[in-house]
Amino acid sequence: MKISYELLLLSCFSAFFVQAQEEVSSPLDFSLLRQNDVVNIPLDNKKGLYKNLKQIDLDYQSSLSFGGSYRVQSEGFINEEFASEEDQDDIWFLNRFQFHSHLKMGNKFELFAELNSSLITSKQNLAPVDRDELSFNQFFARYRFDEHWNLLVGRQNLRLGSGRLLDVREGPNVRLSFDMAQLQYQDANTEVTTFYAIPVRVNQKVFDNEGLDFQEFVGTVYWTQRWNATTSTDIYALYKEEEAKTWDSGTADDHRLSLGLRHFGQWNKLRYNNEFVFQTGRFGEQDIRAWTVSINIEYPVHFLGKKSSIGLKTEAISGDTSGTDDILNTFDGLYPRGAYFGRVARIGPANLFDIHPYFDSSWGKFSFEFDYVAFWRLSRRDGVYGPPLNLQYPSINEEQFIGHQIGSILGFEISNSINLELEGNVIFPGSFLNESGLDNTLFHGVFTAEFKF
Repeated sequence: MKISYELLLLSCFSAFFVQAQEEVSSPLDFSLLRQNDVVNIPLDNKKGLYKNLKQIDLDYQSSLSFGGSYRVQSEGFINEEFASEEDQDDIWFLNRFQFHSHLKMGNKFELFAELNSSLITSKQNLAPVDRDELSFNQFFARYRFDEHWNLLVGRQNLRLGSGRLLDVREGPNVRLSFDMAQLQYQDANTEVTTFYAIPVRVNQKVFDNEGLDFQEFVGTVYWTQRWNATTSTDIYALYKEEEAKTWDSGTADDHRLSLGLRHFGQWNKLRYNNEFVFQTGRFGEQDIRAWTVSINIEYPVHFLGKKSSIGLKTEAISGDTSGTDDILNTFDGLYPRGAYFGRVARIGPANLFDIHPYFDSSWGKFSFEFDYVAFWRLSRRDGVYGPPLNLQYPSINEEQFIGHQIGSILGFEISNSINLELEGNVIFPGSFLNESGLDNTLFHGVFTAEFKF
């Protein structure tokens, strides 16, 4: 009954806006970060309420635009913790509504504000990413000194590179926001970003999120270079401090420097995206020596006459090799996407080795993805972590194999504004989970409908 009401609400939003959007679809391009939307409605095409509100021309070079999105999800688990006897909710319902305004004053100044309301029902044990009744998801000002340099101050969603270490966290109900100061340089082939950022601590009520909490912060220099039409690199340094961080070896203050290199592009038809990160610093009285290597290759194919691709991802992510020495080897994924291996979100980027072949294809408005992942602990002396880098399953046996995961996603793009998606995942426990007393197969499904305007 609940999901029917939510879909009815989504249908009402869609019916109100979709006809106007179809008339102006060419000058509208919606982005993951809505401050990057392309909105360019010609004056001679501004007929109707939607088009007049979508972009208000203040003068020749200044404008005020509005927009937002509504996303409804129905998500369910069977044996969420790999144990049928666990007390768990089988299905819950999530709503997320976002509304933004974007003021542009000539080519120099812009102000962006985005409200968020993320709600959830029928789930008892809420995570911080599940509920936030009302808050500012983003609220920042940007000043452009010239065509190359700009300064941004305020609250912002952020994604660096492939999103491996810092991502928007789009999969969960509540996005990740930072209070930050950011300086950017950009030309045709080079982009350099440096910033100091403090993650916003999410609470569940109205305008009660905690900003400027200096118990945790990150400082970054990130350089992207496009060497030619097919080859680019990211070179970066991220320094993060976090108080009272918990790894399998204990809880202490974590001061960590991440040095990374990403090489991505295309060779003939083969697309590649490879990354290496080394971490050093201090965890309490221990030195940090951690690393990760990720390889992703993809090749286009034709399947039933349609454009498709097959790919392979594999990564090794270090884990602690001893709980009694003075060195911590557990890799910190910093701020990774919440749905790291699909929205089932049981395994995260620490102490892990995985092999991940996949296939995706599209037929007109339909898309399909299928993937398989095999997970191992890289170190027998460290546990298994979730996507938010919380210790999910402690190291209590010598087994390495965590399990098999099979997942698929079927998508239907009704228009550039309306998308439907059905995702299913199955995880078969391996010897590590079995020996930990977690031997039941996990089933997961989520239906998503999203409307952007």
